[in-house]
Amino acid sequence: MRIAQIAPLTEAIPPKLYGGTERVVSWLTEELVALGHDVTLFASGDSVTSARLEPMWPRALRLDASVRDPVALHMLMLELVHQRAKEFDLLHFHLDYFPFSLFSRQTTPFVTTLHGRLDLPEHQPVFTAFASVPVVSISDAQRRPLPWARWMATIHHGLPENLLTPCPADRGYLAFLGRIAPEKAVDRAISIASARRMPLKIAAKIDAVDRAYFESEIKQLLSLPGVEHIGEIGDQEKAAFLSGATALLVPVDWPEPFGLVMIEAMACGTPVIAYANGSIPEVVEDGVTGFVVRNEEEAIAALDRLPTLDPKRIRRRFEERFTARRMALDYLEVYHALTGNGAVRLNQQPVTGTERATQILRGA
Repeated sequence: MRIAQIAPLTEAIPPKLYGGTERVVSWLTEELVALGHDVTLFASGDSVTSARLEPMWPRALRLDASVRDPVALHMLMLELVHQRAKEFDLLHFHLDYFPFSLFSRQTTPFVTTLHGRLDLPEHQPVFTAFASVPVVSISDAQRRPLPWARWMATIHHGLPENLLTPCPADRGYLAFLGRIAPEKAVDRAISIASARRMPLKIAAKIDAVDRAYFESEIKQLLSLPGVEHIGEIGDQEKAAFLSGATALLVPVDWPEPFGLVMIEAMACGTPVIAYANGSIPEVVEDGVTGFVVRNEEEAIAALDRLPTLDPKRIRRRFEERFTARRMALDYLEVYHALTGNGAVRLNQQPVTGTERATQILRGA
């Protein structure tokens, strides 16, 4: 199958450091190529891929201080993809709702994976206007605010099976991984660790938009005993960081669409303690790969239950549920559904939304 993957230009594919969506696009692209498909990746010029790369800008926009209007470059990319659409059997976008209007007016099948939150009031009229556009959710929780959208499936993220593996380490601290932002609630993680006087290592980036929040709300907390901010880390450092952790804390304060850090921890056999917001109960199997909690009191109590969890079983559950190969095969089922190419088996877990997909195939 001739497949176009259209990625955000904010980060390279894969990103040099932080970048959830861009990393998922990279893993999906590489698995599709490994499965024998002809894949073209539209992305920044500093991307690295075994697919055919079509550079849309010389380097990732986050690293290019000369770019002040990133939307302009994304609009240009959409137009360039539109001009070449007939070269492909299917177009797969990772740009939220930006492709909806233009690509609804052409004939090449396309699908968009929605990577962000969908519960904002302004989303309602957009998805009402484009209710026929095929979309994929990354968790069932993510799609709940928009039940009328043309959901093809829920496809949980996956990462390469051996990208992160357990490292020999004495688990001696709690970990926080990702971004320092209000919705990620690193202050909760600090409070949980401090309540039990456990060391907390924070591996997190600070975006420009969150700098004021960091300075006013978080910076002073980093001087508390046992709290260490080690900064942003890449994939090459994550295995050691997560393998050395007693648990990963994910005390999110928003409807988390997926939470890639959780499956990264599971890949290292590290349990997750996470607040029951958004996708968390779908990703974390309570009592198996971690604990799903509702508040700080429950999170602190969960620390006492960590010895009941088996790191080897956590790793096995990762291999069964969250590999990039499983993700790629699930996306291929959606591609086949949209192109009418081959058998469709959209009823396999973790793909959901199968009733709607069947209706689409039957012309309902």
